[in-house]
Amino acid sequence: MLLFTSFIAFVCGIASAVPDAFFKRDAYDRSLLKRSFYPSMLNTSCVLAPETPSEDYTANPPVRVDVTEGQIGVAFTVDIGVMDVTTCKPLTGVMVEIWSPNAIGEYGTTFLRGATTTGSNGIAEFQTIFPGYTSDSANHLNILVRSSSSESSSVVHFGRLFFTDPWSDIIDMYTVDGYNENTNTRVRNANDPVFAVANKGGFNSIIDIEEINDDWPEGIVGYISIPLPPFWRMAGIECLPQPSVLTRK
Repeated sequence: MLLFTSFIAFVCGIASAVPDAFFKRDAYDRSLLKRSFYPSMLNTSCVLAPETPSEDYTANPPVRVDVTEGQIGVAFTVDIGVMDVTTCKPLTGVMVEIWSPNAIGEYGTTFLRGATTTGSNGIAEFQTIFPGYTSDSANHLNILVRSSSSESSSVVHFGRLFFTDPWSDIIDMYTVDGYNENTNTRVRNANDPVFAVANKGGFNSIIDIEEINDDWPEGIVGYISIPLPPFWRMAGIECLPQPSVLTRK
């Protein structure tokens, strides 16, 4: 019991190092107890989301909101808002795919992979876990956006979303869900070359995170907006080549 109390005190000390602005609430009360978190877009920052290299992409992931598939880890509900960069209005009915490594930094064929469409609020919500770090990347979540609700529609965006280093520090020490068993060499955001690419042009690729019930082991919730150009919805235009199945070297 004393060991657990000391660990929590240590974690809280690290958490206090996270900038206050990171925990700043928007005008909308996020109501974390509801677990269905964001009825509308939370920000009005319309900065074009940069394209990033795809990593370990597998075509035709299951269409589902809960992608955990038995993987242990800190429960993570993430809301990805897709918007028109020129109007800051939600883009509805477009498919969003996500995939990420598990707590020990390994990708699977089906686990932690899935796709769903944005609702009338432009948000695609997933239930996953906080991803572990890989051998050559900081903790991150991969996303792909298509031009419609069909998995065969054009790919319009590849992106990589990150977390603050202090949040990753906290969760990577968590012993219950296996994060401390990750044998990869930890890569911080500043040492991940894709992090710089993902933050070009003023876009912020950091997912805004808050803990549930002020108790992060119970789970966390995150949100980010992905502004995209409007012309990609025009018939016959493909902004990006269709993805192929990729493997990490």
